[in-house]
Amino acid sequence: MVEDSKLKKIPKATAKRLPLYLRYLNMLQDSGIKRIKSKEFAEITQVPSATIRRDFSHLGELGRSGYGYDVSYLIEVFNSILDTNEEKRIALVGFGNLGKALANNNFRRNSNLNIVAVFDNNPDLVGQVIDGHKIHSMAEFDTIAKEKCVTVAISTVPSQFSQEAVNVIVNAGITAILNFAPDRVEVPNHVHVQYIDLTTELQTLIFFDQTYQDKMTVANS
Repeated sequence: MVEDSKLKKIPKATAKRLPLYLRYLNMLQDSGIKRIKSKEFAEITQVPSATIRRDFSHLGELGRSGYGYDVSYLIEVFNSILDTNEEKRIALVGFGNLGKALANNNFRRNSNLNIVAVFDNNPDLVGQVIDGHKIHSMAEFDTIAKEKCVTVAISTVPSQFSQEAVNVIVNAGITAILNFAPDRVEVPNHVHVQYIDLTTELQTLIFFDQTYQDKMTVANS
């Protein structure tokens, strides 16, 4: 496995790609593929092969020149790094349309990621049980989070309320937050916030897709 000293030196950009790599590696294993080269993996992930090799080099000697990478071994390494074999108990803050979608899906592809508590400040929702999820008020967050042994929080509240929600989460001792509001929030240095801006992600997807289509048009002309 990867040494702790190496884990601390993994660039943030590399760390963000590790779950992507793991998802595709699991798909390859499910398809019966046991070995893959960086060029082939690049075609699947749409990550340049040079970037893949550089990312993997931060983790040690994972493959051999001319042979490629052993899929099952990479899965084992990435599972170890990402702690996907250990249950992560998640609090979901915000039960609007996005929150409901996340709660209903509840990470079905990974049984170790579990939304165990749902929160909202809408008085029409608090106290109700919707699709099997009891909605708690934010005033109860600290108590419920400790009762449910929550270690991760997902916030889907709008940007104008995001800082207030994050403050409550941080004050409860949660240090890992996934925030669907694009505006940055202020948190202590020991708290890690990952932002997901769906508009930006979609624009990036469209850009890369258009670039690929342009290349194909040129190649076929």
